[in-house]
Amino acid sequence: MAAKRNKVIVWTKVLVWIVSLLPVVILLDRIFLAGQFFGGPFVDDPVELIQHWTGTAGLIFMFITLAITPIRRLTGWNQVVRYRRLAGLFAFFYSSLHVFSYFVFDHRMQLDSIVDDVIEHNWVLVGFLAWLLLVPLAVTSTTGWIRRMGGKKWNRLHKLVYPIAILGVLHFIWLVKLELTEPLIYAAILAVLLGARWWVRK
Repeated sequence: MAAKRNKVIVWTKVLVWIVSLLPVVILLDRIFLAGQFFGGPFVDDPVELIQHWTGTAGLIFMFITLAITPIRRLTGWNQVVRYRRLAGLFAFFYSSLHVFSYFVFDHRMQLDSIVDDVIEHNWVLVGFLAWLLLVPLAVTSTTGWIRRMGGKKWNRLHKLVYPIAILGVLHFIWLVKLELTEPLIYAAILAVLLGARWWVRK
């Protein structure tokens, strides 16, 4: 019975990996194959598409991470916790691609230009800060780090996920300025998730 359960868990994780990497596959298809396999219009500005796609994927996986505890508490499906670390790491993965594309395409990896932009524009500052706060969460995501730090310290550190998600949504809102429909939808989703987590804890 235990062997069968472990087999199901392994195959479920494989499926989660495949689904989580789909944004990369779709992005490559739209850039290099003009959406031949996954649809979508011809891409006039691949850099803009890369930055929007990776940033959005990072936010979505952050929201999935935040949703897991309420799902577990409300449904009693305790096994869902197994996928929280994976969702968090994919949030970091896509956020890192987003930041890397900004470094490479917008500033050609020129440090002075990057620093000036971070200081000058508030949306760049909050976005970069959100990514920096994600780094220690990704590094300490392993079981070994939980043992080294102890459960209380580890949990305290990983509560940074709340300000990170807020900063990510704020980055999106300040970035677009006028077309606020999409970022405000994400802001509403975040508000629901944070409210659900608060309600479940109460």
